[in-house]
Formats: sequence, C-alpha cells, structure tokens
Amino acid sequence: MEELADTLVYFAHPYTSCEKGTNEWHNGIIRRFIPKGKRIDSYTAEEISNIEVWCNSLPRRILGYRTPDEVFEAELDRIYRAA
Repeated sequence: MEELADTLVYFAHPYTSCEKGTNEWHNGIIRRFIPKGKRIDSYTAEEISNIEVWCNSLPRRILGYRTPDEVFEAELDRIYRAA
C-alpha cells in the first residue's frame, strides 16, 4: 500500500490506547457530548453536525494551537496555489 499510494502507513495494535494518543484524546472530546454507551442514532444529524463544528473549532496543541478548520483551509489554499 505504501508503494502504491506513495505514503506512509501507521499501524496501531488493537486495544493499545497508548499507541494512538491523539485518537483517544479526540474520542474524549466527542464523549463530552455523546456519553459512552449512548447510541449515536439517538442524535439528530443537526446535533452531530453541531458537535463536529465545535470539535473542529477547538485549537489543538498538536496543530500549533490552530484549529483543524484553519489547518484544513490552509492546506486547501496550498493545493489550489500549486494547481
């Protein structure tokens, strides 16, 4: 896969949360709104969208205290400038 896509592939072992700290941190953010054990289909699409907007507007240390939205928009700008 790495050769076909010219990208690096990262593998984390199942049930080893210490190997995927950022993912676990993001799960914790989502759990502020959707408690563990609560079915996600009990939420409306609008509620899920609002959670998504809130999460993507939260600055992250790993992103240099920028928001995921800011990083995504900057990357799109970079791609369009190159094209």
